[in-house]
Amino acid sequence: MRKIVMLERDNIGADVDLSYFENLGELTVYGTTPNEQAAERIGDADVLVINKIPMNETTLKNASNVKLICVTATGTDNVDMEYCKSRGITVKNVSSYSTESVVQHTFAMYFYLSEKLRFYDDYVKNGEYMKCPRFTFFGETFGELYGKTWGIAGLGEIGTRVAEIAKAFGCKVIYYSTSGRNNNDLYERVDFETLLKESDVISVHAPLNEQTKHLFTYDVMAKMKPSAYLLNLGRGPIVKEGDLCRALNENLIAGAGLDVLEKEPMSADNPLYSIQDSRKLLITPHIAWATTEARNRLMKQVYKNIEENS
Repeated sequence: MRKIVMLERDNIGADVDLSYFENLGELTVYGTTPNEQAAERIGDADVLVINKIPMNETTLKNASNVKLICVTATGTDNVDMEYCKSRGITVKNVSSYSTESVVQHTFAMYFYLSEKLRFYDDYVKNGEYMKCPRFTFFGETFGELYGKTWGIAGLGEIGTRVAEIAKAFGCKVIYYSTSGRNNNDLYERVDFETLLKESDVISVHAPLNEQTKHLFTYDVMAKMKPSAYLLNLGRGPIVKEGDLCRALNENLIAGAGLDVLEKEPMSADNPLYSIQDSRKLLITPHIAWATTEARNRLMKQVYKNIEENS
């Protein structure tokens, strides 16, 4: 019977039922696995289901039976693909499962920031609204998304879906292709300088590579509108966090929403931790991909990947 070892079950969430994986073989499940324990736990497994644990010679050199590694994500940065190829190990990831989830989170972050929702929620819950002499209160002003320019860095599958919805809100959509390869006649492609100068919102949906690492620095953000918002739902290192902290403190931009950070979990010395004003900064713990529906889609595709590679 095929032996399947799932090393990071907790990264999928306890609310997702994975008992059906037992139909595929002998299943061993670990909630979390420290990197230094990975090789021992892999043992004589035939199939590995992993998320962030490095898959390389160190973790796999004694895993003589492994024939398939299933990554519960789209990115495979943690897998040494050349080493796996040399060993005849097939690597399967999952794409497109979280598109709607990430798009939804993108707009949730924008509206939370732009409409100052934390401020108004606190105003009501701390009892201040009960003292208000009027039916309404204008402690913070906010504008409409309609008529704004929504800029997108990285017009892949997720970026394209964001563009569709931004257009439905009445936005002008422009985009910068970080790879230089994406062309979409429905939206205006612009250079990076134009994206910065014209956008009221810039959402990042690009992969991390040499072209995108620290794409957004202090000097770059200084070219954005003071009223603009920056949303990073791509990869953490695309935005240089110390520079973003400085830009926000100097009011170079109106606010930023981040679902990804340079180091995850967030480190205690992250300069952004000093900004506690939710009108300026919203950070969520890498959850844009993680609606219940998306996580279930993900694992059903992982199941299918194992089934098809038996």
